Amino acid sequence: MARDLLRPGLDLLFCGYNPSLTSGHTGHHYAHPGNRFWRVLRAAGITDRLYEPHEDVKLPDLGIGFTNLCRRPTRRADELTREEIRAGATALRHTLERYRPGAVAYTGIGVYRWFRATSKVAWGVQPTPAVPGVTDVVVPSPSGLNRMRFEELVDHYRALAPLLKCEAGLAGGAGG
Repeated sequence: MARDLLRPGLDLLFCGYNPSLTSGHTGHHYAHPGNRFWRVLRAAGITDRLYEPHEDVKLPDLGIGFTNLCRRPTRRADELTREEIRAGATALRHTLERYRPGAVAYTGIGVYRWFRATSKVAWGVQPTPAVPGVTDVVVPSPSGLNRMRFEELVDHYRALAPLLKCEAGLAGGAGG
């Protein structure tokens, strides 16, 4: 099971639907070989180099954390039950209130729709945060099931780089 990688004061918290079967098996976030997450982070200037899924534990030192709306690994997010989604939304709100990251990047418009129980969602920064003081940003899912072109994904993720307090540190390989 991919465990949450959280600590108070993170600049950016990535929140997915739930772990893939591969992530559930390996214990690391965005671990499926078809997932473009790690390549997108590098190409968008969020990380200084290409990280591998097993290195996800290093990213909190760069101000970047990980969580999911639901805990149960599945092949596809639509396999989650309404009860799991409701319970996950409540738990996520508590997590955000407790850890207070600067911003949350929801990796998929559906993640945010499910979390906020709304259909009115657009890409990018959301007008009203779920938790006051925490910026909500919706970016496309990097999953291989998402047919969006790589360059288009990267364009969406570039909006996240300015949310990192230590951009210069990332370019130099140091966290802060």
